Amino acid sequence: MRHNPRHATDDVDVVRQVIADHPWAMLVSHHEGELVGSHYPMLLDEDSEELAVVTHVGRPDDRIHGLGTGEVLVVFQGEHGYVSPSWYAPGSSQAPTWNFTAVHCWGTPQILDEDDNLAVLTRLVAHFEQHVDDPMWLDPGFARPVARGTVGLRIPIDRFVCKIKMSQDKDPASVQSVIDHLRAPGAYQQPRLAEDMERARESGIGRAPTD
Repeated sequence: MRHNPRHATDDVDVVRQVIADHPWAMLVSHHEGELVGSHYPMLLDEDSEELAVVTHVGRPDDRIHGLGTGEVLVVFQGEHGYVSPSWYAPGSSQAPTWNFTAVHCWGTPQILDEDDNLAVLTRLVAHFEQHVDDPMWLDPGFARPVARGTVGLRIPIDRFVCKIKMSQDKDPASVQSVIDHLRAPGAYQQPRLAEDMERARESGIGRAPTD
């Protein structure tokens, strides 16, 4: 990502929250001279004090990525959306931009054994089915043969870069106007992004230092 310390945070709790709120991730590797990307749901490893995620890939993605042989990049993307300069207070910048939250994580995947892989698959299904009116839990008898077509992974996150760009460089009136426009009906309505802007404003994440 573009180097911009103003929008960066090294708060691991913020990173955990982004991952928890946005579990659909991109897995990127460089294997045998080629860049490879895949998309999978990932969950925080709640049994570990260190920052790590668990997931699975379908075969043969494990071989395509060369998983277990080197470092991979995992990208989580939060709420994002277009910001028009017409929303700013008079005299502010005339340049359009994009507000966003993104986390880039690096780590070397650990291949899980059959039982641990099944446990991760069961947890993934339970995590997403909990919000369904008539949830369907993963039956072990059905799941075990299906699980053999997947490879379970645990990825300890050795380092990360987290950027939260929420109009922190704008004056208070412009920030409020952007929030109001993101909540208004129309092509660029993004109420969840407006909520993220409010949280960033309250927490001070990415705010320019003052004397």
